[in-house]
Amino acid sequence: MKSTLLSSAAVAALVYATPAFAQSNSADQQELVSLLRAQAAEIAALRARLDKIEGAGTAQAGGAAPQLVQPTQPVATGQRMALANEENVQDSFAPQIVPPGPADQDVAQARAAMNVSNVTAEWRGGLPTFRSADGKYMFKMRGRIINHVSSTFGSDYEGRNITTTGARALRIGIEGAVGPHFFYQFENDFADNTSDVGTMFVGWRDSTGGISYDVRFGNMFNDRSFEGSSGSDAPPFLERNVVATSIIPQRGFYGMALMPRIFWKTGHASITISGDSVDASQAVGDSRTVLGRAHWNPLKTDRSIVHLGLWGFDEKLAKGPGTLTRNTVIGGRFNGALRVSTGPVVGGTGTTGYGVEAGGYVGPFWVMGEAGRREARLNAGRADFETKAWSLSGGWFVTGDLPPYNPRLGTFAQPRVLRPVFDGGPGAIEVLARYENIDFSGLPTGGEGSAATAGVNWYLDSIMRLQFNFIHWNTNNLAGAYTGKDSGETISAGFGVTF
Repeated sequence: MKSTLLSSAAVAALVYATPAFAQSNSADQQELVSLLRAQAAEIAALRARLDKIEGAGTAQAGGAAPQLVQPTQPVATGQRMALANEENVQDSFAPQIVPPGPADQDVAQARAAMNVSNVTAEWRGGLPTFRSADGKYMFKMRGRIINHVSSTFGSDYEGRNITTTGARALRIGIEGAVGPHFFYQFENDFADNTSDVGTMFVGWRDSTGGISYDVRFGNMFNDRSFEGSSGSDAPPFLERNVVATSIIPQRGFYGMALMPRIFWKTGHASITISGDSVDASQAVGDSRTVLGRAHWNPLKTDRSIVHLGLWGFDEKLAKGPGTLTRNTVIGGRFNGALRVSTGPVVGGTGTTGYGVEAGGYVGPFWVMGEAGRREARLNAGRADFETKAWSLSGGWFVTGDLPPYNPRLGTFAQPRVLRPVFDGGPGAIEVLARYENIDFSGLPTGGEGSAATAGVNWYLDSIMRLQFNFIHWNTNNLAGAYTGKDSGETISAGFGVTF
């Protein structure tokens, strides 16, 4: 900038010194001389200002230059000579105490800040992960969009033969860590036109020898059954099986809890002590639930795994009505008329549930079976009852991809697609089948049901998928609007994005 100003002054001097201008009258010449002197004085003042700014920037040892206060008086034509006063220049350009924010920086300051930036970003899983340069801080957003459409036909009841749509999940959240030990996560779900807090916890982790562990506290997802421990975006079918949806504490999938977990090379174990979910009423005391689960991989190679698991829980219901009524999904989540029901059950004091898991995969083929039982305790004058459920499912990745299994947690996971559609590949294509059965017949009003499902999944990449399920279902309810034996078919489709 200095050279530009000096060059401009030289050009002006040359122009005014040409013979054509020398032939003007003496009064004009005197005016030109006065103007040249004023311009020279202004150039000197500007040069002094530039020297001061550059000197302040040099003293900033790698930091952004401080934001400078503009002159307190405007610079009019008649005041140009005042800028030659060095003392006034110093006072007018004293640095501010508070550093400028990003929106208030000029280009030079923004570039200087970029040169000393201590944040790195890694774009992965659909969203960026931000890390400090020293690795101490990590932060990322989380999200999930899963939309379904289903159509039921063939039922003896016209009220069940309906077409519906819905959002299985509409989630947004955050997760992060401070150092290698402290971590946190929060998610909120907006499905069903309601705002519900989902996962929300803080935790501490460490390791010793070949074993690692963590302790988490907050509103957490159950670690219970194979599909019941898998998030809504992970199971290969559009809805979890009946073991996951019926052999469950009365509070549901979430609860405010303390959960220690340990991990070793071939498995994990957890124990959970929880109350009600964070969205529950605060007018009465919480129920108490103790839940434990462990899984083991006795065989584990690069392309095969064997999975074995055990889990169980015991809950004591809070004082109150103790309602244990259940209406369990059997032919698609978004047909509210299509359920297997216990009928009205009140007077519950607690339940105990337990189950087993067994399965695995070899190359692109996988199979998983699980079964569970829940025993309900009722108050005086009411007979106890039990719920029984089981499921057997399997699949084959036609494109040769490995099944999406998480060996650390013993659950379904997001797949690792070898040739994503967005890179010119076919994505990952999976065909699958499942049979499941649920039985509430221990109650006078309890129903039973079963479903056989065939499906296909097309994973465009590791975060996007299209799903299609064809379900043949049977129900035999003894209470409610749709009693007696009934059967029919439901076609369901869905699109999911997890990031």
